[in-house]
Amino acid sequence: MVELGISTFGETTPLEKTGQTYSHEERIRQLVKEIELADQVGLDVYGIGEHHREDFAVSAPEIVLAAGAVKTKKIKLTSAVSILSSMDPVRLYQQYATIDALSNGRAEIMAGRGSFTESFPLFGYDLADYEELFDEKLDMLLQIKENTNLTWQGKHTQTVINKPVYPRAVQEDVPIWVATGGHVESTVKIAQLGLPIVYAVIGTTPKNFKPLADAYRKIATNEGHPASRIKVAAHSWGWIGDNHEQAIQDYFYPNKQTVDNIAKDRPHWREMTKEDYLHSLSDQGATIVGNAEYVAKKIINTVEVMDLDRFFLHLPVGSLPHEDVLRAIELYGKEVAPRVHEYFQKKEKV
Repeated sequence: MVELGISTFGETTPLEKTGQTYSHEERIRQLVKEIELADQVGLDVYGIGEHHREDFAVSAPEIVLAAGAVKTKKIKLTSAVSILSSMDPVRLYQQYATIDALSNGRAEIMAGRGSFTESFPLFGYDLADYEELFDEKLDMLLQIKENTNLTWQGKHTQTVINKPVYPRAVQEDVPIWVATGGHVESTVKIAQLGLPIVYAVIGTTPKNFKPLADAYRKIATNEGHPASRIKVAAHSWGWIGDNHEQAIQDYFYPNKQTVDNIAKDRPHWREMTKEDYLHSLSDQGATIVGNAEYVAKKIINTVEVMDLDRFFLHLPVGSLPHEDVLRAIELYGKEVAPRVHEYFQKKEKV
């Protein structure tokens, strides 16, 4: 059965009705409540991304996840993503092994190269080494996962000679997913390693990712990796409201705030128009906004097209009132998820 979850960056953009912005400390506290509610309404996984900029509150997702771990019972807790290229793999493993202890085996790592690059100069890394840093650090992280005592010869990392890494994760095979925006080269590398993959499906229709997902499975299978590790997930932006048209109306302003902020730093992005927004909600776009019935149908379509094992609704993109976010999570768990699960249960029986 497909796993359904939430991803978030802890957005802090101005609220439409008041013009006020949640402080970073307030937004971080809100996230712990959101994790707790997601667990209570039966969602499967909650992921928090790492950023180092004003419009996102979370630079250390592992700390927020640890706070959520002690307040939850079943939900899996993951980064979404950890910018592995600018992190110490030893420290990253120790942090998530600690979350695994606090949650009794519910921690996961989602590693990424970092589509936002503020962390590179902040921690003293050269963007010219972008690919090499990620590849080396991912290999090192996998070595740490497999061996208590680490022996490692580093180029961009430290060299370690037979030193133990503690604590060890509760899960013997703690999941390490790798996120990608949909580059062919990344898909091939992840498949060859036999690691589960997460596609950021945010700029185009999910059907454009199907060839990549199919290629990932074929390559990973041909490499001899076990089926239990060959998994595909997707993450898409979205919002859920009690009223369909109102949800569409409410989501435009915060969505535009985030897109416009990103466009300032990325020449291939542009400020969002209302036409752009409505296109993203169409069958040609990936954004999923509306009432529970509509959101469930669009998630089902995404899952079917890409044959997903897991789906993340990024909720919200841009700031909305916290009470509205909590209501959206409640709708997701109580009304959207049952519809999605019921659909696939009936399909399996046919």
